[in-house]
Amino acid sequence: MRIGFFTDSYFPEIDGVTYTIKLWREALEGEGHEVYVVYPDGDYAPSDRELPVRSVPNPFYPGYRIPLVRRPSTLPELDIVHCHGPATVGRLGRYYAKKRDLPSIYTHHTPIEEYFYQNVRFEAVANALKRLYVPVETSFLRSFDVVTASTDRIDRDVPHVRLPVGIDTEFFSPTAKDWYPDRTVIGYSGRLSMEKNVEEILRVAETLPEHEFVIVGEGPRRAWIEGNAPSNVEVRDFLPRESLPVFYSSIDAFVTASTADTLGLSPLEANACGTPVAAADVAPFDQTIGSANGRRFEYGNLESMADAIRACLDSTSDPRAAIDPYDIRHTVSNLMSIYDGVRSSPDHAPTVSADLELADE
Repeated sequence: MRIGFFTDSYFPEIDGVTYTIKLWREALEGEGHEVYVVYPDGDYAPSDRELPVRSVPNPFYPGYRIPLVRRPSTLPELDIVHCHGPATVGRLGRYYAKKRDLPSIYTHHTPIEEYFYQNVRFEAVANALKRLYVPVETSFLRSFDVVTASTDRIDRDVPHVRLPVGIDTEFFSPTAKDWYPDRTVIGYSGRLSMEKNVEEILRVAETLPEHEFVIVGEGPRRAWIEGNAPSNVEVRDFLPRESLPVFYSSIDAFVTASTADTLGLSPLEANACGTPVAAADVAPFDQTIGSANGRRFEYGNLESMADAIRACLDSTSDPRAAIDPYDIRHTVSNLMSIYDGVRSSPDHAPTVSADLELADE
């Protein structure tokens, strides 16, 4: 099968969408399929079957780019179109599928409207932008044969299939190497941006001076976080992906206060390495984090956050066993079922097989 991934986010920018596309592509190509990735160009040399679209820097979100246009006639012949974003490249994919009468899939990765609240000074303006934006994206999603999302809630009035993007549990597994053998360390790894609320980790670290915290990542909030980190917080550069299993295995608990994730890959990667996760009691963590793989806390409540971290440090559960439903093998198997079903009939009602009930608090 010749599959086209159309994405508005890709290398060299590092985020969950980028790694998901890379992981899905490798898994699908490992099963003999051809996967083409259409993406905004940038400081990145494309490999085989990576097709850049001319783009310009995004003035509102540093590090990302705004794709412009590419003629559909320059794209290869595909059997199925799978879009991963609602901007220009995603719309190029939908146009390509419509013109060629191909089945089209959309995976909802990011609640774009949440970024309005992080980047617009006035809440009333952010609310107005959300009211304008969400119906536009909803209408776009309704034009696809199938919409998938990692959890049950995507805040869009469209039918969708729950399909977690998945993690590579062979790569993310406990390691013998331990960077902090004689220390109790609470860690975070991810993008350092407004919506990740990393400042909450700094605040809780001040209430837990007996513990060390290590924050790993890059992003527009990096300088602020470094400048405001208490003495028991170390801020490290973004780690190469091959080093992440060692980091996750070395820390005693992973903590996140993000309120804008659709699945939260880093927490589940930490779980796969045997590390419990303290996460805000918001979507998606109210569905992915429970007593079997961590604890949840009330967002903004430092006492609740500190209690969740302590509970993780005292936990004797096996987080790795708890997140087996999120293994990439299940994701790709279900994805192929969706592809085969929608190719056989546009009216096919796709289903997935994995049991994903984790949260129990």
